[in-house]
Amino acid sequence: MNQNIKLRVSNIEKSFPGVKALDNINFAVEKGTVHVICGENGAGKSTLMKVINGIYKPDSGQVLIDEKAVDIKNPIQARSLGISMIFQELNYIPEMTIEESLFVGNWPKDKLGKVDWHEIRKRTLELLKKENLKYSPQTKLKDLTVSDIQMLEILKAISYNSDIIIMDEPTSAITQNEVKVLFEKINELKSRGACIIYISHKMEEIFQIADNITVFRDGAVVDSRPKDKYDMDTVIAQMVGRKMSNDYPKEKVQLGKNVLEVKNLNHEKNYRNVSFNVREGEIIGFAGLMGAGRSEVMRSLFGLDEHESGQILIKEKEVKIKNVKDSIDKKMVMLSEDRRRFGIVPVRSVRENTSLASLKRFIFKGRLHEKLENKTVAEYCKNMNVKTPTLETSIESLSGGNQQKVILAKWMVTDPDILILDEPTRGIDVGAKYEIYKLMTDLVKEGKGLIMVSSELPELIGMCDRIYVMAKGEITGELTRKDFTQENIMRLATKTK
Repeated sequence: MNQNIKLRVSNIEKSFPGVKALDNINFAVEKGTVHVICGENGAGKSTLMKVINGIYKPDSGQVLIDEKAVDIKNPIQARSLGISMIFQELNYIPEMTIEESLFVGNWPKDKLGKVDWHEIRKRTLELLKKENLKYSPQTKLKDLTVSDIQMLEILKAISYNSDIIIMDEPTSAITQNEVKVLFEKINELKSRGACIIYISHKMEEIFQIADNITVFRDGAVVDSRPKDKYDMDTVIAQMVGRKMSNDYPKEKVQLGKNVLEVKNLNHEKNYRNVSFNVREGEIIGFAGLMGAGRSEVMRSLFGLDEHESGQILIKEKEVKIKNVKDSIDKKMVMLSEDRRRFGIVPVRSVRENTSLASLKRFIFKGRLHEKLENKTVAEYCKNMNVKTPTLETSIESLSGGNQQKVILAKWMVTDPDILILDEPTRGIDVGAKYEIYKLMTDLVKEGKGLIMVSSELPELIGMCDRIYVMAKGEITGELTRKDFTQENIMRLATKTK
């Protein structure tokens, strides 16, 4: 018996209809360490974490805490055993306030057994002050950014004082400054003996934070070593089963006419005098710090939010976009940064999600032509390399990367001319990222225009023809490929000279 092992999983197996998600998984996490798990989307990482957290029951095998077998029936029991989890997908109720979200399922009670709202307000203020988060406890989650909500989820998980903390892609939606704060918090947790299971696709981050690394592929453990016995290329090769020769498959494409032109777009609260253009065959990027206004501009273009003034021209003709339908009808589509809230219908199948934006294409005389729908969906999902047991599988059971591919397939069925991709590779492994980059290249070769919003500067530099930089709601500069450097982008993003 190893006294230093806090958590061990032994011979864990888990299957779903049509797929074996976990195949005889064995690994152990030591006290006071960060154990990073790497693997492509669908490799089984999140499934194993849900077994440890009591969301899934394994078909066979054991979970051991302090070398004692435990039967974890649900997340509440997991929490009582000292386990807390930050989920990859942000599962939140938009109408909830911050204080309600922080204590949901863990309400403090008064002497009469009623929820003690005074105590909740007091604890919330203490937590927010301690973490230097300047929110009001009564702010609703719908009024926060994805980054804000992710930081609150991290705060909630850490506040339970757990000994085992699972972090599934915790930095996928937060700023570099917030990442620094998180890593400081992780070091504090390690110093008090807690162990952290950390899932991430960001290689630089992995080698910065890890003590040990385990690589998953196709539901099985490929290898497990101390970080010092790994290098980045080896981890990637083990994850994807091959060497990645080129991170960014950028090709030179002949540019055509303007497919989109935006003139002096304004919204008093979010952005001012935003002007830019996209040509046929061109990928333009939007860079900037969180809160710069990039996503707000894109939401207005797509009809999710209103803009107060300015012009939108598609193929040199001015258009009025008042809602999402207007945008889709004009062949402009958008992949949102919050795929769970705006991208998928979780309770519906892969087929239904893929055909959702193009139903009129499959309806004849008031009836759905199921054979044509199935054939079309199968074709586009195959082209996107969506890994799913069947087209009738619920989309929420797929990995985040495969959900993203389904959303892209949905928009491909509409045959768009303009694609707005807001954080298209967030929470996606290196293999799936490459597939999306390759798709982007193929699309511009067809003459389509792409807008890529990303917080990852290397991918903007690797894939874009031009980059617009925003700060505080304004475009502060435009860069062409010869001027692409992270330093130039950050100088414009912080409005420094």
